[in-house]
Amino acid sequence: MTHWFDGPLAAFDTETTGVDVEEDRIVSAALAVQDSAGGPVRVTRWLVNPGVPVPPGATEIHGLTDGHLQRNGRWPAPAVDEMARALAEQSAAGRPLVVMNAPFDLTLLDRELKRHRASSLGTHLENTSLCVLDPRVLDKQMDRYRKGRRTLTDLCELYGVELAGAHDAAADAMAALELVRAVGRRFAPRLERLTPAELHTLQAVWHAAQARGLQAWFTRSGTPETVDPAWPLRPELRTAA
Repeated sequence: MTHWFDGPLAAFDTETTGVDVEEDRIVSAALAVQDSAGGPVRVTRWLVNPGVPVPPGATEIHGLTDGHLQRNGRWPAPAVDEMARALAEQSAAGRPLVVMNAPFDLTLLDRELKRHRASSLGTHLENTSLCVLDPRVLDKQMDRYRKGRRTLTDLCELYGVELAGAHDAAADAMAALELVRAVGRRFAPRLERLTPAELHTLQAVWHAAQARGLQAWFTRSGTPETVDPAWPLRPELRTAA
């Protein structure tokens, strides 16, 4: 019997102008597809000219400058539409989609679709159901009392997953894919009998609980920060009247 963590998976990652899913833009993205553990990985890459300046802090992280993106990047509208179609194709093929910190990447893609295509991620997925595996949520649920950060770099080091070229969308997508497999194997007694669809539902519950716990910690420490419990996609903000 092949467990879900040894079977077909796809992984999606973006690099952006910042961390605000409502206002920031995608500058690069990648989709990595693997039919079985240890098999070849097919990677699709997108480089996008966001149409707005890339802050120096963002360039320091991913290395993509305004000049490079203006010369080599594509217009956002067709690029983000292709991304959404690619995710829908993977979903229709029955491949779970690995997304590290899914509410960031998927929400940002959704907002880019609204901005440039008057569309949404939900529109592209109306004929299929997206099944997401988020290594950050899974690790936090399986090993909830472990101290320390849970970034992709930290988790890859913890689980012995190679991450060559962090903050490159393709490298991060491939590392997240292997990370989910590693989490599944480490916690197989608790995860192997669950289907990806069941895990998708459970992760929404787990993430909400994790968000409530973090929000309570922020409140106790006097930190003015709000944690959104929605997963894997944040609801659209209401427009002020």
